[in-house]
Amino acid sequence: MSDRVIFPRVDARRSGYLTVDEPHRLYWEQVGNPEGIPVVFLHGGPGSGISEAHRRFFDPEHFNVLLFDQRGTGRSTPLAELTGNTTQDLVADIERFREMLGVERWIVFGGSWGSTLALAYGEAHPERCLGFILRGIFLGSGAELDWFMHGMGKFFPEAARRFEHFLPESERGDLLHAYHRRLISPDPAVHLPAAVAWAGYEGACSTLLPLPAVGQEDPARALSLARLEAHYFVNRVFLEPDQLLNRLDRIAHLPATIIQGRYDVICPVETAAALASAWPGAILEVVTDAGHSAMEPGIAKGLVRAMDRLRLFIQT
Repeated sequence: MSDRVIFPRVDARRSGYLTVDEPHRLYWEQVGNPEGIPVVFLHGGPGSGISEAHRRFFDPEHFNVLLFDQRGTGRSTPLAELTGNTTQDLVADIERFREMLGVERWIVFGGSWGSTLALAYGEAHPERCLGFILRGIFLGSGAELDWFMHGMGKFFPEAARRFEHFLPESERGDLLHAYHRRLISPDPAVHLPAAVAWAGYEGACSTLLPLPAVGQEDPARALSLARLEAHYFVNRVFLEPDQLLNRLDRIAHLPATIIQGRYDVICPVETAAALASAWPGAILEVVTDAGHSAMEPGIAKGLVRAMDRLRLFIQT
């Protein structure tokens, strides 16, 4: 079993666009061994998109890695588009992606919002899943959304103050809707500064120790992240209360590993513990020296090890 942090850089073997519902076209990539064990990578956010670094959690000799930018993110078009952008739409997109590729079953790998989407997809299509590797668990509850908007400032008060004081004092009593109004504005002079403020707040809270690239968002990526997160948050992520826990029996027979940072302020460890408690067969690994980001060394190492273990389990 490997102790490496992540694998060396690897190029995509194939890439392209999948047309789904108008007006959306999804950018996708295939990385690694086309004959290997299929794994679908579900990025976070909503709105963050895939990156070259995301390819590097997987041994390219053993895995057929399949990645895509969700609606409105990354290289998918149109950027930051809210039309037809719900959790149910994204679950349907994952299944369309699988069908396009001709994959029978795959490992579902997702962190943060990607863990939400992984669970929602798995519960809708359990027969298509080999197992789950999840990180930084987010179940979409009202308490989690309130924590994101107000609770993270208990640990990062400077970031919370900047986030709040971007708004006029008269609007600080309802941060989510005040930001949402700005982020859905068609005027770049209104939505871009709000997007950068939102993304900066989230980035500042995402790691145990500061990382140079975190929080220094380019405006386009900040817009997709902030606009889509606000859109999903005001709609309670398009899930019924406790939906993911209530339907867990549909996937409880499948292997799962949860990698969770002890000091994850964005998605606190109590949510991962609740999921593991409801899923007795799941392995919960709490990384003692990490926050939320998948790129923190302890988290990245845990994800690589978890993939190694699941590969051996599937192959035996």
